[in-house]
Amino acid sequence: MRNSGILLGIAGLPGDYGIGKLGDKARLFVDFLAASGQKYWQILPLSPTGYGDSPYQSCCCNAGNPYFIDFETLEADGLLEPSEYKNTVFGDNPSYINYGMLYKTVSPTLRIAYSRFKPDYGMEEFARKNSDWVQDYALFMALKDENKGKPWYEWSEPLRMAEQEALACARERLKEDIGFYIFTQYEFYRQWFALKEYANKKGVELIGDMPIYCAYDSVEVWLHPELFELDSKKRPITVAGCPPDNYAKEGQLWGNPIYDWKSMQQNGYNWWVRRIGFATDMVDVLRIDHFRGFAGYYSIPAGDKNALRGKWRKGPGMELFNSCNYWLGRKRIIAEDLGFITPEVGELLEASGYPGMKVLQFAFDPSAKSEYLPCNFETSRCVCYTSTHDSDTAKGWADKLSGESLELFKEYAGVRDKSEIPDAMLRLAWSSVAQTAIAQLQDLLETGNETRINVPGTLGLNWRWRISEDALSDELSKRLLTLGRTYNRLPEK
Repeated sequence: MRNSGILLGIAGLPGDYGIGKLGDKARLFVDFLAASGQKYWQILPLSPTGYGDSPYQSCCCNAGNPYFIDFETLEADGLLEPSEYKNTVFGDNPSYINYGMLYKTVSPTLRIAYSRFKPDYGMEEFARKNSDWVQDYALFMALKDENKGKPWYEWSEPLRMAEQEALACARERLKEDIGFYIFTQYEFYRQWFALKEYANKKGVELIGDMPIYCAYDSVEVWLHPELFELDSKKRPITVAGCPPDNYAKEGQLWGNPIYDWKSMQQNGYNWWVRRIGFATDMVDVLRIDHFRGFAGYYSIPAGDKNALRGKWRKGPGMELFNSCNYWLGRKRIIAEDLGFITPEVGELLEASGYPGMKVLQFAFDPSAKSEYLPCNFETSRCVCYTSTHDSDTAKGWADKLSGESLELFKEYAGVRDKSEIPDAMLRLAWSSVAQTAIAQLQDLLETGNETRINVPGTLGLNWRWRISEDALSDELSKRLLTLGRTYNRLPEK
């Protein structure tokens, strides 16, 4: 069945507390989607942000971002008084997130709530069900606090090497802080699953996002070095990135440690089975970032200043997903198959049966032969996007479009002026044969690159944009309904 949805990270929701929350504003967005005939709400990774405020550089694969915990829900549960959070300044601009201010204000507020919390059966059950990661995450965060935020590889030698005696002493010494961090995860997941239940009852399904790589400064690398290509001192031997192209002459150097795929293969990719199982339990559909890395991945010598000396190496391929299918059953997954695509990537996508991504901004090669051009889609088993969190907004892209590419777009979409391009892109996505069409909310609002989420390879101005309180108008909802009705994408009643 044909359907559609909107891409907006939780962080981008409106509200008074510096960043989007899992409370009433999230439910209002669900109401907007349901009233607008949308089946999907696609989000960005829910994990705590790391280097550069990126959710793709998190300290823990399974942890939820404590910044998203809703204070008003905590108040309703008797854990906060209004004066303990309503008078706190969490941000200085309602349109942009100030992560520095959140770092200073959110944790003290949550600690007040924790001081009133009495451990109950729900908390005990959560800790038991998540014992394979939550205790380690809580210890990791407590040690980071004790070490003034330093990464684990700058801690004292016994802790850096995770010697058992040092860890046992830390667990005893930091018992109170460990309890606090387990509490934050319990609250996050309690609120998250309440939101998911609300959305599903409204007929809205959630598309999650799973980064392929772990950050170096993460609990996974610290406590499970055997999963990564590290030396005896836990220093990376190789790191991830992308080769040089027209957009980055020296390539992209992400810096994430590369997986030791041979080691993972020996135990049937158990770590991946558990990770994908956990992620797919949280959402209705899971987008896996950098899917091409499972077919072949770009490996760069650690210490290099750019990606020029990197080499392509063979990934685990279908063997990994066969293992997941065996243990988990077939999950609903979207493969982010963008970037340097080889026949091996296409073969893996075909073998997996997962829908890939078609991004319209990649489509307008003057030859009109691009696989991203709707008339060239070879299958409906795909998701068509107007833009992504890593690209310009539709208007930002249109403002830059020129020459033969601009002329092709005008001819293809039947428009005369650049100002018509954002709306035309929505129509191209919705009218395509793709089973699912997704637009960033910015493209529906027709905002420029001042609302862009991320510019890959840059730091300082990314992951910050939020929608305004009045953005979700009745007019906008009617526009989406008309699109859905016109191109047969409304959900069945």
